[in-house]
Amino acid sequence: MIWQFAFRYFRAKKSTNAINIIAWVSVSAIAVGAGALIIILSVFNGFEGLVKSLYSSFYPSVRVSAASGKTIHLTAQQLQMIAGLGNVAHMTEVVEEKAVLRYGEGDQTIAILKGVDSNYNKVAEVDKSIARGHFDTGDDIAYRAVLGIELEMALGVDVERSLIPISVYLPRRNVSNAVLPEDALSSGILYPAGSFAIQQEFNSKYVITNIAFMRQLLEMGKDEMSALEIRAKNGIDDKVLKADIINTLGAGYKVETRYEQNQSLYAIMETEKWAVYVIMSFILVIAAFNMIGSLYMLVMEKQKDITILTAMGARSSTITRIFLAEGLIIAGTGTVIGFGLSILFCLLQQQFGLIKLEGTSFLVSAYPVSMHPVDFLLVSVTIIVIGIGASWYPARRAGRQGIELKAT
Repeated sequence: MIWQFAFRYFRAKKSTNAINIIAWVSVSAIAVGAGALIIILSVFNGFEGLVKSLYSSFYPSVRVSAASGKTIHLTAQQLQMIAGLGNVAHMTEVVEEKAVLRYGEGDQTIAILKGVDSNYNKVAEVDKSIARGHFDTGDDIAYRAVLGIELEMALGVDVERSLIPISVYLPRRNVSNAVLPEDALSSGILYPAGSFAIQQEFNSKYVITNIAFMRQLLEMGKDEMSALEIRAKNGIDDKVLKADIINTLGAGYKVETRYEQNQSLYAIMETEKWAVYVIMSFILVIAAFNMIGSLYMLVMEKQKDITILTAMGARSSTITRIFLAEGLIIAGTGTVIGFGLSILFCLLQQQFGLIKLEGTSFLVSAYPVSMHPVDFLLVSVTIIVIGIGASWYPARRAGRQGIELKAT
C-alpha cells in the first residue's frame, strides 16, 4: 500500500504545476550526478587498467631480492624447487646495476642495465613492446642491448642501422681505495639491437642486455643475482604465489608481489579515485536539496489526503514511510536514467573514442573507460543513503500532521 500511494503521488498531476517541475528537476539532477559519477569512475578504471597492463609487461608477478645488500645467492637446488611449485609458470634470473653509457663521441648518460637470461620474455613481455629493431640480448660472441626508446634518442643511437657499439662503465665491486678512477670501473661494449616503448619511467632509464655480460663485468658467480623474477600461472593470485615462495625459501629474502613493487603508484591511483568519488557525492548531496523542496511542496499539496488517511486509522509511521518511498522513487528514477545514459556514453566511448586525449605522445588516442559492477553498486548505495537523508525531514513532518477536517 505504501509504494502504491508513493507511485500514485509521483505520477499524478499536481494542482500546482511547479511541484511537477521541481520533482523532475530533482530526478534530472540525480540522473546527471549518478551518470557523471559512473563515467568518471569508469575513466579512472580505464586509466588504472592501462597503467597496470603497462607495468605488468615489465614487472613480474613476484620478485625475490635481497632483504639487505644488493645481491642474493640461489643454488641450482633452490631454483629447481621454485620451478617445481605448482603455481609457478616461468622464472628468470636478473642482474641490475646503474651504469654510465656512452655512444661514440656523444655525451655520457646514466642508465640502469638489466641483465636477463633466455626466459625473460616468458616472465615479462618487453618483446611485445618493441618499437624499433628487435629484441636480442646477444651471446658471448657479441652482447647486445635493447634500450628504452627515450634513452635511444638521448644517446643518439639508431638501433636499426648503427654498427657502432655502446660503451658501458660499471662500478667494480669491493673496490674502495682505487688510485686511479679507471681502476674503480669495469667497462664493456654492447651492440644496439632494438628499442622498446612501454612507459616513460622505463623508456628513459632501462637497457636490457645479457645476464652473462653483467656477471662478467660485476665479477659475479653463476648462482649470484640481483633478483629472481617469477610469473604466476594464469588465474593464480600473486599473494598465493608469494606465500609459496616464502615457504620454499624461508626467511632472509625480500619477496614482493607486483602490487608491492609499485605500491606508491597503486596507492596514488586508488586515493585519486576515492577523492573524486567523495567530491561527486557532495554534488549529489547538493542535488538532493531539490528533492527536499519537492517533497515539502508535495506534503503541503497532500495535506487533505494525509488527514483522511490519519482519520481512517493510518499511523504516523505509515504516513512517514509513504513520503520516504516517494523520495526513494525520485532518487531511483534519476539513478536509472543516469545509469542508462552513462552506460550508453561509455559504450560509445569504447567503440568510437568520442573524447580524444590532447597531444600525440599517448599510447591511446582517446580516454579509456572500463565499467565495473562494484561502481554501480557503490553509486546506488550512495544515492539511496542521500535519498533517505533528503526525504527524512519532510516525511517526518507529514507523519506528525494532525487531523484538520474542515467543512467546505
